[in-house]
Amino acid sequence: MPAKAILISIGDEILYGQTLDTNSHWISGELDSLGIRVMKKVTIGDTKEEILSCLAESEKLAEMVLITGGLGPTNDDLTKPCLVEYFDTHLVQNKSMLENIQKLFEKAGREMSELNEKQADMPANCTPIANVIGTAPGMWFERNGKVIVSMPGVPYEMKRMMKDTILPKLKEMFIEDGIYHRMIRTIGIPESVLAQKIKDWEDSLPKHIKLAYLPTMGSVKLRLTTSEETKAIKQEVQDQIDKVLPTIEKYVYGFDDDEIEEVIGRALKNSGLTLAVAESCTGGYLSHKITSIPGSSGWFNGAFVPYSNKLKNQQLKVDEKIILEHGAVSEPVVLALAKNVREEFMSDVGVSISGVAGPGGGTKEKPVGTVWIGYSDKKKTVAKKFQFTKDRGINIQYSALAALNMIRINLDKD
Repeated sequence: MPAKAILISIGDEILYGQTLDTNSHWISGELDSLGIRVMKKVTIGDTKEEILSCLAESEKLAEMVLITGGLGPTNDDLTKPCLVEYFDTHLVQNKSMLENIQKLFEKAGREMSELNEKQADMPANCTPIANVIGTAPGMWFERNGKVIVSMPGVPYEMKRMMKDTILPKLKEMFIEDGIYHRMIRTIGIPESVLAQKIKDWEDSLPKHIKLAYLPTMGSVKLRLTTSEETKAIKQEVQDQIDKVLPTIEKYVYGFDDDEIEEVIGRALKNSGLTLAVAESCTGGYLSHKITSIPGSSGWFNGAFVPYSNKLKNQQLKVDEKIILEHGAVSEPVVLALAKNVREEFMSDVGVSISGVAGPGGGTKEKPVGTVWIGYSDKKKTVAKKFQFTKDRGINIQYSALAALNMIRINLDKD
């Protein structure tokens, strides 16, 4: 039986909808990769009674309880005092944690307050976990073969603590047989259609290889999982991947941790090609995804956001007559934008996006969610129409992914 975990997110701001809890989502994925089953996720406010009762219930049900949030230096951060009461202990100043906090303030050129100094006060019966990029140390408690861990709610601080310390310790304590995952990443095909295409392959999988469909924004991940991690098992999983690839190859953009923007970046770099972007309805989101990749300056020449028709005409030389005749959200306009941004930015590839993101602006002919995407290189200039949703935020994300996929598809054709 896999070890069980409960995740507790603490913070009124999460309950009020002011902060999105991305921590439990990320932690769940990391624990799953170790073969630890998350049986429950709980979000509670900064209330002593809630925290104490949730801790007591969780400790009964699971081998480990992972807590995020409530470790700040102010009076409304109650996690540490609640843990002191729960474990019937007291606070002592930890010199190592204090030195770490002092170094962080010195490095930032800031003066440390008394409140920050108190963050080095730790429950006497916990093992402190260093926070190398923040001022709130984590806390590791053990009793009766169970583990309770408290971490800061700041995502990048929590992730660093998990990777450096917590995940290795959990693996050492609770994992006997290593679980093994491989992921096939697809884009441009709905989950139901993908499932139909690979039905025969799925039905023929050995019983010890489990398949899971993991749909995300604009893509579907196929996860193959085994309960062992031997050389023979790894080869068997790879053989199954090789067997299914011919059926879905045109939809597969990568494997395991690959993101579509990373794959595009590698393809452009390996081909010695450069990219330029003209994006209207996405407002720079495509460029954001591209530049989130380290080293993108080696293949990304730049972008322009011609939100107004005037800029489309004046800066990227789209004929005003084309805009008036067809509208900004049209095939002729994105064809011109893709070609012209490629030439203006002296790039090998140009991509353009123009659409009705919503919630307003739609017409009978071009309802909200209508998006045209253009692609241009030195051999061809093509465009494709998409019909997404009525939600502005989702349309922006879908459009960026579709544009990246158009690059992938057309690079493969060359």
